[in-house]
Amino acid sequence: MKIDAAIVGIGASPFGRFLPESQLGLMAKAFKAALADAGLERSDIDGLSTHMGSPLGVDYDRVAEAFGLDIRYVNQSWLHGRFVTNALQHAALAVSAGLADVVACVTGISFTRERDLLGGPGDMEGMREEGGTHGEAPTYGLTAPAGGAALSMQRYMHLYGGTSEKLAAVPMQIRQHALLNPDAFMKEPLTLEKHQASRMVVDPLRLYDCCLMTDGAVVLLVTTTERARDLKQKPVRIAGMQGIRSGRDEFIFAPPGLGINQQPATGIRAKPVDQEIYARSGIDRGAVKGLYTYDAFAPLPLFVLERFGFCGAGEALDFVQGGTIGPGGSLPLNTHGGLLSEAHVAGWNHLREMVRQLRGQAGPRQIADAVVLQWATCWGDSVLLAA
Repeated sequence: MKIDAAIVGIGASPFGRFLPESQLGLMAKAFKAALADAGLERSDIDGLSTHMGSPLGVDYDRVAEAFGLDIRYVNQSWLHGRFVTNALQHAALAVSAGLADVVACVTGISFTRERDLLGGPGDMEGMREEGGTHGEAPTYGLTAPAGGAALSMQRYMHLYGGTSEKLAAVPMQIRQHALLNPDAFMKEPLTLEKHQASRMVVDPLRLYDCCLMTDGAVVLLVTTTERARDLKQKPVRIAGMQGIRSGRDEFIFAPPGLGINQQPATGIRAKPVDQEIYARSGIDRGAVKGLYTYDAFAPLPLFVLERFGFCGAGEALDFVQGGTIGPGGSLPLNTHGGLLSEAHVAGWNHLREMVRQLRGQAGPRQIADAVVLQWATCWGDSVLLAA
């Protein structure tokens, strides 16, 4: 089926910690802002793609009831950040197939209220027999969500070399982007000295290598390209998609071939199946002017760069030195500040930023000639957005 979908409205609540509003209250603010942005009415919305349900978010039926919506298509993902792409892709498929006219992709998160559910003794998922969904292994004392990413980075450094000082280039440059964004929670520069003086969370990841724990909501509105032409904003086309990869060669915070969990230790190699989004969309990787990724932990952008062929195996640490992914770099990454410095809204704040960039509305952080931008994660899913 040919994908015929565009993002026509974006809205967000304020981002912060211990905000007084509930998840539903935050979502209501984002929803109203998205409607106003698109020039649509509440009655125009007949589809919901809810990224994060209970307990970290709100289930779709509560959203429909509270917002007074008449819905004929629903998709709801599980409670983890990795399903942001899945929720957007379901919305694109739904409008392309005629299952809905306008789908609202909604997520509202209150991590500062629910933080005890993520790691430690209150993490029910982490106590499952096979371990937790972030690579936790409680029987070995590995209960923090950062544990899987730390294990992967240790292995990567063993194979290819690298230091904590070199890894610091990732959060430092993402912070430089955040300083140009008035919505970003983090307002102070991050120096190498400050990074190295911060406490170790799980070796080799220090405090500033780990994402923020914040509250906030983002809503994106998706419709067909034909309907989009009549709306208020310049539409942003969903130009290409590929799904989450799964199997024994996959580990949530490691690229294939690294040798974590059940992965064979074959070495990291970009495979054609991991980059089919370019061929299927007819858009060359060289056309991508900015990269956006789920930066829950500093090593993850490195793995994305290698998995999608922006650099070779073991080259990402060197690739990101010298301002490559920062403001004015050859491949700006997470120009809003990402999960590390803007807010943790599970990647929806990244997609909102991509839309603003492609509309030319990003102000001092605007990427020149931003026509094609890519969202991609270390577990293999991706979306190309085009102006």
